[in-house]
Amino acid sequence: MTDAETTVGELSEGQILRGILDRLPASTAPVGPGDDAAVLAVPDGRVVATTDTLVHGPDFRLAWSSPFDLGFKAAAVNLADVAAMGARPIALLVALAMPDATPVSFVRGFADGLAAACAELAPGCAVEGGDLTVSDTLTIAVTALGSLDGRDPVRRSGARVGDGVYVIGELGEAARGLAVLFERFTDAGGAPIALTPEAREALDPADARAVSRQLTPRPPLDEAVRAAASGATAMMDLSDGLVLDATRLADASDVTIALDAATLGEDPARALDGGEDHGFLVTFAADADPIGRRVGTVVPRQAEAVTVDGRAWTGRGGWDPYRDWDAGRG
Repeated sequence: MTDAETTVGELSEGQILRGILDRLPASTAPVGPGDDAAVLAVPDGRVVATTDTLVHGPDFRLAWSSPFDLGFKAAAVNLADVAAMGARPIALLVALAMPDATPVSFVRGFADGLAAACAELAPGCAVEGGDLTVSDTLTIAVTALGSLDGRDPVRRSGARVGDGVYVIGELGEAARGLAVLFERFTDAGGAPIALTPEAREALDPADARAVSRQLTPRPPLDEAVRAAASGATAMMDLSDGLVLDATRLADASDVTIALDAATLGEDPARALDGGEDHGFLVTFAADADPIGRRVGTVVPRQAEAVTVDGRAWTGRGGWDPYRDWDAGRG
């Protein structure tokens, strides 16, 4: 029986786990995977911790995402949250809840995606443990841990009046990719149509790149850590859309963020409303050496937490799963 035919329901937890660990880089932790818990070495004694959950349906569609894509994205979105605090990612803990009909080949492809994301985005970070269980709905939960290496964390609450507002990374590309998927890879009833390798190759280069940014985001982690070292006053991961995330930062800092639409590229509306780019929203004092491109200014608190060209933004503002979830799977 081939891997593609074998399902996780036909194997023991230990056999599935071995198939994952064999595809991941060797741990460098004092105690890595295989015990009840990992033991990590953290240089300054402080650990930055975050967790994110991806659920089949609201967060991804198997018709569109390969196992490798899902492993890569599950790592990337969590690594970005660690870097948004100014920390260096050091470890991931990964929990998988899978239907027992899930092919073993899925698990191995997922592990390959995890390994590739760590190698590309955060060299030295490794999967140091996790959990496996059974569920009717494929669910991926990742905890990421990071080290501040002697720096103070950069929080959302540090923006001050007069600071410049900067974006590190892209805006709107992942949203464009999602639009391509919904417009071209759903049937008349809205059900997802498989995004085959041949279909991806047939996309024009701009659309193919946007789809890639949606399915396998590449957050600029090194630049976020450099921003912290360069004196960023506030920072956060741009996961849910510029307006929504800027609102969160403005509320935490009790200021208003005044955005300039002319700085947001050819499609300001998509830049403002789109999510999942996993770049970084950063503020710097006027005398700092900023990283990224300037998109606005921090001003005294007004009635609106965020303005665009001096006015309240009337668009969607970003992704809210309780408002925007499309229950379709695929």
